[in-house]
Amino acid sequence: MVQQNASKESGGFILFFLIGLVGALAVGWLLFPALLYSEKQQPIAFNHKAHVENAGMACEDCHSYRENGSFAGLPTTEQCAECHMDVTGGETPGEKEIDRFVTEYVQAGKQVDWLVYQHQPDNVYFSHIAHDGFACAECHPDVGNAEVPPSLYRNRITGYSKTTMKMWQCERCHAQLETSNGCQVCHK
Repeated sequence: MVQQNASKESGGFILFFLIGLVGALAVGWLLFPALLYSEKQQPIAFNHKAHVENAGMACEDCHSYRENGSFAGLPTTEQCAECHMDVTGGETPGEKEIDRFVTEYVQAGKQVDWLVYQHQPDNVYFSHIAHDGFACAECHPDVGNAEVPPSLYRNRITGYSKTTMKMWQCERCHAQLETSNGCQVCHK
C-alpha cells in the first residue's frame, strides 16, 4: 500500500514537472520574444518595388554614402518631391498613399521620420564602399521587391532591430571570401 502511494506521488511529480517544463518553454519561445521586441511600421507605406520596376531606380538613388563610405542616410522629402510634388487624386491604395505623403510631408515641408532597420553599434566602423560589389539584399532585407515595407522589430533593451547584421554573419562572409577577419578591420 505504501509503495502504491509512493508510485502515485512520483507519477504526480513527473506530470507536474512536465507541465511546468512545457509552460516554461512556451513562455521562453513565444511570450518572451513578443515582449522583448516592439513592432513598428514605417510612417509611409513606401512601395520599393514600384520605384525599382516602374521608375528603374537603384538603391543608391535614394540611399547615398558619405565620402568615407559610411551610410549617409535616408531620402529627404525634397528628393521624393522631385517626382511627387502634386496630389494624384487617384483611388488605388498606392495613389492614396502618395497623396498622403504629398499632403502631410511635401506641402507641409516636413521630413519623413523613416525607421532604420539596421544600425551599427558605435564601436563598429562599416564602409559600404568597401563592399561595393555586393547586392544590397545580401546583407539587408530585400525591400527592393517589397510593395509594403516590412515591420521593424526593435529590441526594447538594446534598441537594435532583429535585422541588424550580427558579427558572426560578417565573420562568416569574410572567412568565405578569405578576407581579413581581424578585429581592427571593423572595430575602431
